[in-house]
Amino acid sequence: VQLVESGGGLVQAGGSLGLSCAASGNTFSIRSMGWYRQAPGNQRELVATISGVAGTNYADSVKGRFTISRDNAKNTVHLQMNSLKPEDTAVYYCSALADYGTRNYWGQGTQVTVSS
Repeated sequence: VQLVESGGGLVQAGGSLGLSCAASGNTFSIRSMGWYRQAPGNQRELVATISGVAGTNYADSVKGRFTISRDNAKNTVHLQMNSLKPEDTAVYYCSALADYGTRNYWGQGTQVTVSS
């Protein structure tokens, strides 16, 4: 499975950004997709996930501000980020739990910077 992210960039606090991730390869084996982020000096953390079985799951820090959605026909996942805060600044990574749930794949990451 290959994951290619797009979107991201620089935005002022309170603004919005959208991230998209396109999956290719053995997409039939994907069980869930999601977004993680990693700020400098921090560990990679969950932002949101989506699956047909479990639905959506969000980190407490983004609930009510971020929305994850998935287009199964296009094998894409989208993260809409509203009311952005400087602490949302990080590299955002797309992930896919694939190979029928046995392996996690990662995109190359895209930078999101929120200025105060």
